[in-house]
Amino acid sequence: MKKLAPHLVLILLVSLLPLSAAIAKEEGSRQKAVNQLWKKLNDKKLKLRSESALIVDRFNNPIYGKAIDTALPIASITKIMMAIVILDSKLPLDEKIKITKADRDLIKLTGSRLKYGARLTRKELLHLALMSSENRAAAALGRTYPGGTQAFVRAMNAKAKSLGMHNSRFADPAGLKPENLASPQDLVKLIRAAGNYPEINNATTQKSLTVYPYNKKGPLKYANTNRLLKNKKWSIELSKTGYINEAGRCLVMQADIAGQPVVIVLLNSFGKLTPFGDANRIKKWIENGVKQQG
Repeated sequence: MKKLAPHLVLILLVSLLPLSAAIAKEEGSRQKAVNQLWKKLNDKKLKLRSESALIVDRFNNPIYGKAIDTALPIASITKIMMAIVILDSKLPLDEKIKITKADRDLIKLTGSRLKYGARLTRKELLHLALMSSENRAAAALGRTYPGGTQAFVRAMNAKAKSLGMHNSRFADPAGLKPENLASPQDLVKLIRAAGNYPEINNATTQKSLTVYPYNKKGPLKYANTNRLLKNKKWSIELSKTGYINEAGRCLVMQADIAGQPVVIVLLNSFGKLTPFGDANRIKKWIENGVKQQG
């Protein structure tokens, strides 16, 4: 294919300027209109039980916020950053990884269905870690990173810094340590970044996955920890749950509500179902507000 002469390229670029300006103006008008929509919502009608919460739209307009700059333990929300680092590394996703004693949880002493000797591909381990919050899968991914787990954690913190997550710190791949911290503001940045990885979108919204980690045993079936994915009224593009005692119940999602793409961050909820209840309350609040104004 022949290259265009420099002067023709310049003419083409100049001719596109009015179109670009028109698109930018239209997008600006949409952003202003949506922002006005949120300002008319009544915050007092939204009774959330999560200690910290943040809802933003696709323009990063804040819809609702509570303690949005406070860094809190995020438990398995950490696994989103783990996945980003793994995918950025370009390590082969079809490579088989063996689970060893080094992958056991000595922090919270959680169990695992992946026994020592289990073998799965890096892609399967990534999906299990994201979808069903498999801690041993996340540990194995960190352990087999070039330089080992310590190098992996350094890479997680370096990625956080590059994303502008200034109130965040990562301490292990699975999120078992309470030293894994982030503010809701920072988690919005993390979710936005994760949305650019189809592998993360697919894994976190996949309802179930069947794997075959043993040669002479049957399959293992895993389910997604986000029960909202079973609800047909929800349109979820990315999600992750988390829990340790220090973090409480956590939930982050990128979803479409009343035709508006939003990011939801809910941290430190008390009660197993509380974050899901809060998410449903947010959905109803936005839908009712949009309906009243439409």
